[in-house]
Amino acid sequence: MFIRGRLHQAADEEPGHATTHVPVVAPTSSVSDKGPIGPLVCFRDPYRTIPDTGIESVSEKANDIANLLAPTVQSLGVELLGIEYLPAPGGATLRLYIDVQEAERDTRHVNIEDCEAVSREVSAQLDVEDPISGNYTLEVSSPGVDRPLFRLEHYARFAGESAKVVMKLPQDGRRRLQGTIARIEGDRIVFVVDGAEIAVAFDNIDKARLVPDWAALGLAPEKPGSGAGRKAGAKAGGAKRAPAGKAKKKPNQPAARKPRAE
Repeated sequence: MFIRGRLHQAADEEPGHATTHVPVVAPTSSVSDKGPIGPLVCFRDPYRTIPDTGIESVSEKANDIANLLAPTVQSLGVELLGIEYLPAPGGATLRLYIDVQEAERDTRHVNIEDCEAVSREVSAQLDVEDPISGNYTLEVSSPGVDRPLFRLEHYARFAGESAKVVMKLPQDGRRRLQGTIARIEGDRIVFVVDGAEIAVAFDNIDKARLVPDWAALGLAPEKPGSGAGRKAGAKAGGAKRAPAGKAKKKPNQPAARKPRAE
């Protein structure tokens, strides 16, 4: 399940990420063993407007705020995966991604109560600490299946899966890549892109997300003749589908008859 409802959508917000003042929980069409397909998001009212004269970089600001808030989130029984700080004209967005702690990953997923508790406590802490000057909006979200990757251990945990990466500085003439996470070598992540390995320094990654196998999750058609998606979908807890090759007959539709020879 995930929150449905929308007051606005940021220009760079991923499809399926909804925000609302009063969360409304509704069932989704499919749920995987990684949790809800779409993230749970709690929306908070925008904060006050104060001129922002700081020159701190966006990534440094996000790291500072993450370090500030991590103990508070941890005390609520969940883990702070990372923070997105998105400045924009008229107001920034501060988005926190939370997940259950490692010991609970096999038994439960982040729920709306977790999001609300973190939103409430973090909001109070931000009022006191005041780390952001200017107008901003606070969001608390579960990671979803297209989860963001913030730390080296995140890449190690999801080795073998596909990820989409945006780099701070171009490498080999590109700033974006999509490939399989092969392994971690020191402070570099090795990806396999079009059959070739590319090692990217962790410090050069601006943002990264997993790329879900939508066919395996039962949310996209499989390629003809491919059985891998069905096997992976069953393992990932995707939606059940009718066996291939068996057509369904519409209700009240008479069976076709062969014409008799006169």
